[in-house]
Amino acid sequence: MAPADSAFITMIACLVFFTYPYVAVSSSHMKVSSFVDSQKVNVSLYYETLSPNCTDFIVNNLTRVFDNNLISIINLRLVPWGNAYINKSNNNIVCEHGPYECQLNTVAACAIDSWHGVNTHYGLIYCIELLAIEGRYKEWQSCFDSYGLPKKPVLDCSNSANGTKLELAYANETTHLNPPHTFLPWVIVNNQPIRDDYMNFEAHVCKSYKGSVPGC
Repeated sequence: MAPADSAFITMIACLVFFTYPYVAVSSSHMKVSSFVDSQKVNVSLYYETLSPNCTDFIVNNLTRVFDNNLISIINLRLVPWGNAYINKSNNNIVCEHGPYECQLNTVAACAIDSWHGVNTHYGLIYCIELLAIEGRYKEWQSCFDSYGLPKKPVLDCSNSANGTKLELAYANETTHLNPPHTFLPWVIVNNQPIRDDYMNFEAHVCKSYKGSVPGC
């Protein structure tokens, strides 16, 4: 692991116990929690865990909002479903990059549901995506120890019907995007998809925020 990656993991591990306003994702209705700061910019990332473009964006681009404290003006949501679909003949979930991606999508969904604070679940998701870039995604459970997070809530969820329920809710949300996503990652800023300008998402955040903008 590169020194910069190690430094970022250390930073996130220190942040996971701080409290930030967050978006709480209901397992049934996907409603925005009352904890959301309405003055902040809403950023939603629709992705899948083993997509090379998604892993690169999460590890090398989205991470910057934590480095420059832009996260302080963002309500960040991650929606791990992407191009998965449900096989109507057997009702099984089929993922673009195979069964392991389905498992990791569910793990991410369970992390978001278990730890609503964005610094906590983003830290775990970042770690998983970094391992994916390194070709070591099967070692994803090591991320719990890296961040000092308890395995039980996420493992219990991902190995139960609740994990499937969360993924199906994300499936419904992704399927009903208007306009529909045409590639991944699909980034929406204040209800507006920024399409192929997603690498420049920070500029869209800064433009949308009303007030003094740190990190812009």
